[in-house]
Amino acid sequence: MPSILPIHKNWSFTQVGGGEANADGEWIPVSQFPTSTHAELIKLKKIPDPFVGLHEWDVQWLGEAVWAFKTTFDVTEKELAAPNVDLVFEGLDTNAVVELNGHKLAETNNMFVSYRLPAKEHLKVGTNDLLLTFPSSYLIGKELEAAHGKGALWNGDSSRLHVRTAQYRYGWDWGPVLLTTGPWKPVYLEAYNVRIDDLRVSTKVDESLAAVLDVTIALSSEVSAKASVVLKGASGKALKTADVTISKGKGSTSFEAKAGELELWWPVGNGKQVLYTVDVQVADEGGKPLDSKAQKIGVRRLRIVQDPLEGEEGRSFVFEVNNVRIFCGGSNWIPADSFLTNISDDRYRAWLQLMVDGNQNMIRVWGGGIYEPDIFYDLCDELGLLVWQDSMFGCGQYPAYDDYIKRVEVETEQNIKRLRHHPSLAIWAGNNEDYQVAESLKLDLDYSDEDPKSDFRKTTFPARHIYERVLPSIINEHSDVFYHRGSPYSGYGKVTTDRTYGDLHQWNVWHGSQEPWHNWDQLSGRFVSEFGMQGYPDIRTVDYWVGDNKAERYPQSRTMNNHNKADGFERRLELYLMENFKHAFDIESYVYYTQVMQAETLASAYRLWRRNWRGKGKEYTAGALVWQINDCWPVTSWAIVDYFLRPKPAYFSIKRELRPFTVGMTRKEVITNSPNHPNTRVHFTSDYSLEIWGTNSTLQEKTVTLDVKTFDLNASDASKVLVYEMPHKEVKLAPNASTELFKGSLVEFGQPLRTKQSDVPRTLIVSARLLDSDGTVLARYANWPEPFKFVHFPAPAELGFKIAVDGDSVTLSTDRPLKGIVLDVADGGEEAKWSDQAIDLVPGDPQTVTAKGLNGREVKARYLGDGTA
Repeated sequence: MPSILPIHKNWSFTQVGGGEANADGEWIPVSQFPTSTHAELIKLKKIPDPFVGLHEWDVQWLGEAVWAFKTTFDVTEKELAAPNVDLVFEGLDTNAVVELNGHKLAETNNMFVSYRLPAKEHLKVGTNDLLLTFPSSYLIGKELEAAHGKGALWNGDSSRLHVRTAQYRYGWDWGPVLLTTGPWKPVYLEAYNVRIDDLRVSTKVDESLAAVLDVTIALSSEVSAKASVVLKGASGKALKTADVTISKGKGSTSFEAKAGELELWWPVGNGKQVLYTVDVQVADEGGKPLDSKAQKIGVRRLRIVQDPLEGEEGRSFVFEVNNVRIFCGGSNWIPADSFLTNISDDRYRAWLQLMVDGNQNMIRVWGGGIYEPDIFYDLCDELGLLVWQDSMFGCGQYPAYDDYIKRVEVETEQNIKRLRHHPSLAIWAGNNEDYQVAESLKLDLDYSDEDPKSDFRKTTFPARHIYERVLPSIINEHSDVFYHRGSPYSGYGKVTTDRTYGDLHQWNVWHGSQEPWHNWDQLSGRFVSEFGMQGYPDIRTVDYWVGDNKAERYPQSRTMNNHNKADGFERRLELYLMENFKHAFDIESYVYYTQVMQAETLASAYRLWRRNWRGKGKEYTAGALVWQINDCWPVTSWAIVDYFLRPKPAYFSIKRELRPFTVGMTRKEVITNSPNHPNTRVHFTSDYSLEIWGTNSTLQEKTVTLDVKTFDLNASDASKVLVYEMPHKEVKLAPNASTELFKGSLVEFGQPLRTKQSDVPRTLIVSARLLDSDGTVLARYANWPEPFKFVHFPAPAELGFKIAVDGDSVTLSTDRPLKGIVLDVADGGEEAKWSDQAIDLVPGDPQTVTAKGLNGREVKARYLGDGTA
């Protein structure tokens, strides 16, 4: 059997030639392994924390220095006696020279691949010296750019396009410029006779849900051997076994299972996440063990359905699992830290559990980061999160010269082989927004050209060769994963902004035409894989990056500016704030108002797009993935949870809109000219059309009671606040679809018709709830007149707002409607963990939230009209 010796002790590092980090020849012991230069120097306080103040710019020199890491390790006679002894580097960041006992073994140039280096001839019994020298990948990128040409891009330095490394570290519109280096994944020595080089378990499930599991084994050399293959259940019990004859290093077998014989793997919310283990034991012909390998799998049928739709142009883009079509509500994922070796397994679990707790079922691994480690995908399998995986190309005009293509081929083959067995892996996209870059720059891009003989390398968009030739050939050869050329990508000869095909990045709220968020229904796509709105993080996170310089603690300061990387963010934040809110400028208020704005914007998108999920053949919008769930450092961005895992209010507003049952509503002004005066600007009536719908993500029809009330915010006294109560109406929510429940005039609810613009409408809040048979509130939504800046809020003393605390339970009640309640501990100390935020409250409908970590402390609340603006 192979013998594995981890090489994780006795490591030290140095800035080669000396410099700001150390004297020439001085070696510094590492505090952890794997690691990076930045992570070590921060712990040693040799550099300031780049996440605080302007210190990001004080550490730029690290990315242009030369670094070295070294260690010693002992090898025994037994280990060295093996026919093969390899040094294995699971990941080196990024360009490195590997030397063993003074012999150069390799030069590396790709962060995303592992390197297996035959080392037997250079090893010795006893102590061995391993040296890794890391020249500046940034400067190497500059040299490659000079040799092969400069490409256009969005975000970062253009030389990144030539370097196969995490692109986000060159700076993005949410992230800093922090170019790290070092051995970022484990290193070990493996001694063996023969090892399992590749194990592929291909699970094919037909429409009847019968399954065939094809198991293919490839050994490291072309020997004859035999293998035992066992399919085990979660308890470890053997369910199916097979003996395999291996000839010339290859062997295969299959298991068949009738429908129902094996339990299926489902996305969260649709069923259980049942996992099986395929255990392989390989022995030589005499029965001596050679190697073993186990792989966890799930049994599921997954298709991306692109069918014509009823009543609308284009085609669907639907994820269907086990014959059930699923609305995908989820988030985009960026690397969770600028320093990847700081992300623990527990931190990965905390992030992904937040998504599940937030009723999300899909995560998109964005193409400017990394192929995440195994633990990430293991957790997605366990938790039921579908994974949309991008190849690591983002927002650029990438090259396609021969050496670059070779790097991409190795990277793609390694990572698809590593990830293909995960049942959570639903789709693989070739890039992030590179087709959009090509469109915006008018590069050579003829979508009708599907001729396999076309050589895209000779065009101004050479990377099309990667996305349409290299990646699909490798992914289709080595996996059963659905390949999608990019994100966004429409297909069918359409541009990426076509809303009727493929997936869409809808950035006409915030970017682009900067539409009001109320227009999400007009901005929908078949599958919206990016959209977003910025919001400040928790005030504690803001105070972290402000540090000791309290003079910078205001929204327009230089430090605040450095902790928002989006171009034109000042204009865009204020555009949406000024259009919608009367707001204040002290930092606490600015945090609050941007957070509520983000919560309103994103909840509106999910609410309106779930309405478009109208049943089979009418999946006009089949998914929405918010940009983004997380941050890589403390910053103001589009994230709905900040770097320290503190959820913003938007996290909770999305959580509500992704519950199994929801209720939604729109009110839209309808102006009708007088028939007697067809050309008039004077003779008209203004009404509001009110529409109410419900959604049901379960597979059973649900009978509920629709409860609708109207409240006048500015009623003369509390007894007159309730102005209309619609008789309870029993309605049936169609399974796995939205259902229209009401359409009528707001006049019925107490709003007088207007006949001139100076008639100020009553400030009526319409509350809709879906009640279960026992009276339980399954869903609620309060529709307010907008923009909120026109609303004259009652004085806080007139609201009758009460906060009742009982242990970890906090019950909110009110005599008048309240909008955008955000809770916090009054002492400003360590935050509590809330079950809900951005709460809308109406009379007669108290709401209770939990607050873990309250520990008897008083609770305070912010809300629109709380007297601060």
